[in-house]
Amino acid sequence: MKLVIGLGNPGSKYQKTRHNIGFMVIDNFLKKHQISMKFDTKFNAEVAQMVIQSEKIYVIKPSTYMNLSGEAVLKFVNYYNIDVDDILVLVDDINLPSGKLRLRETGGHGGHNGLKNIIGLLKTEDFKRVRIGIDNNPSMPLDSYVLGQFSEVELALLNRAIDISTHIIEDFIEDLPYKDIMTKYNTQT
Repeated sequence: MKLVIGLGNPGSKYQKTRHNIGFMVIDNFLKKHQISMKFDTKFNAEVAQMVIQSEKIYVIKPSTYMNLSGEAVLKFVNYYNIDVDDILVLVDDINLPSGKLRLRETGGHGGHNGLKNIIGLLKTEDFKRVRIGIDNNPSMPLDSYVLGQFSEVELALLNRAIDISTHIIEDFIEDLPYKDIMTKYNTQT
């Protein structure tokens, strides 16, 4: 069983903001595979389920705000007894240029409140992640920047990153070794 999580903030107000790139990747993946999500109150998340080679794959978008993302993740992990090795998180990263991807098997939160909450609740940093660069603008307050809309230039770069991230999810659920996935995609972007 695998769990793929895209991080973002719920609601149309945040839909196309920099902080929601994780949700945008999940939406792209689901559209490509013609799968829809349903809200599940038990997990406080939008959930999609698929089966590949008799393995269940859950794809979720937590419906809490970013800093409480770990609540839905923990509920899922506990309810389905998902091994931390079978978790993939897609998240924005202000420390990477727009559209740049960085895949890791483990690591800290890097100041990202969603990752910080997941790490705190799971009590481990040892889950796979795809960090998607959204750049930063030091002349703006951080919250205004990450909750701001993408520019046309950023969207062009990010559309490619979203497509590549969709392939990363596919490789992950096909059980390719994550070290191989990292080698393949960390050198591409």
